[in-house]
Amino acid sequence: MWGYILVGIAGFLAGAQNAVAGGGSFLTFPALLFAGLDPRAANINSTIALFPAQVTMGWSGRTMAGGAGGLSLRTLFIVSIVGGAIGAVLLLATPVGFFTHLVPWLILFATVVFIWGNFFTKKRAEDAPPALPAPAAIAIQFVIAVYGGYFGGGIGILMLAALTAAGLAVRNAGATKNVLAGVMNVAAVVIFVARGHIAWGLVLDQGITAIAGGYLGVAILRRAPMNVLRIAVACIGTALTIGMFLYQ
Repeated sequence: MWGYILVGIAGFLAGAQNAVAGGGSFLTFPALLFAGLDPRAANINSTIALFPAQVTMGWSGRTMAGGAGGLSLRTLFIVSIVGGAIGAVLLLATPVGFFTHLVPWLILFATVVFIWGNFFTKKRAEDAPPALPAPAAIAIQFVIAVYGGYFGGGIGILMLAALTAAGLAVRNAGATKNVLAGVMNVAAVVIFVARGHIAWGLVLDQGITAIAGGYLGVAILRRAPMNVLRIAVACIGTALTIGMFLYQ
């Protein structure tokens, strides 16, 4: 019972966090570990649970989404879904023991990316010329999609950086990355579900509360300073990294 309560609370906060600042998996992943899942299973179930909320956010901002770096949104769509499928297959092919040892490094990477993207990078001017040509943009998006299908922590920050460098305005890049985050997880979710061994009770609990958090939590969190939210995610990621290294 406590596991379901914690998983539900984590889902609600993660939905709100993803809608505002990103980093929701830093909340859902440890909650599923607490509920008794091994690290690989927690990662898979977290991806499935957050997927409906990602689709909801992507759909709500679809009119602002667009292509970048000379690439159409359709091209980015295809690259993202193929990369996400490859990442999911790689995850399922990874032994649980190896993935358990890999998780702290993945979380460390995602935390560093989040901190760098939120506190140390300069905002790109709206009229600045693209820094990435089309071939580089498509290659980077493919790598991000593979990483997203495999683990996913920090993909929002990675895509936001890549899309703005490819020429999209920040507002449009934010909407586009929400669409592509849902797209790259379509293939991953289908593959994970087809493989079976899903903790559906926990997934439904976390998925429903994540959707509610995405809709209702944003209204509450809008009043909180963005830096407070970013610092909270950075602290959670740091604590989770340390905890996972100690867990080894």
